[in-house]
Amino acid sequence: MNFFDYSVNEALFLSEEEELKMQQIIENIKQEYQSNIDQFSQNIIVSQLETLLNYSQRFYQRQFITRKKANHQFLEKLEIFLNEYFEGENIIKHGLPTVQLLSEKLHMSTQYMRGVLKSLTGQTTQQIIHEKVIEKAKERLSTTELTISEIAYELGFEHSQSFNKLFKAKTNISPMEFRKSFN
Repeated sequence: MNFFDYSVNEALFLSEEEELKMQQIIENIKQEYQSNIDQFSQNIIVSQLETLLNYSQRFYQRQFITRKKANHQFLEKLEIFLNEYFEGENIIKHGLPTVQLLSEKLHMSTQYMRGVLKSLTGQTTQQIIHEKVIEKAKERLSTTELTISEIAYELGFEHSQSFNKLFKAKTNISPMEFRKSFN
């Protein structure tokens, strides 16, 4: 259950009904602990905790489905940030954006961001970053006369070999082969 790693502001989003259900379970645990200490108490408390965790898991999965508007806005913000990052001086100064940088800029923990992205796109944060790198690389390879090394540098790679390796891994062709396909 990834939600235990989230920040406080990323707690489960519950409806009033769901919150009441969780409070009732917590009250049952409290009542059992305080007033019914016998041979069944431990099993009852464990059972209630399992129920609480099962509901937490249900609500956790549901929130990604029911919060579509917020999730759409999140994807939009992510896209805007990545586009600005790759078009500005940040890429040359700081290199490729990191998962940590994205989570800070989007004001969420890395675990929550990973959960949202996995739910919405089926991809990890790193895969999203790599996808954007490849998109920008293809754009530059097809519309500029820059060398492969210059493009690699512009995209935040210190060594063009690293760029070539990533490009080939993601597209199954080298940057040079990709460029030649446009000429």
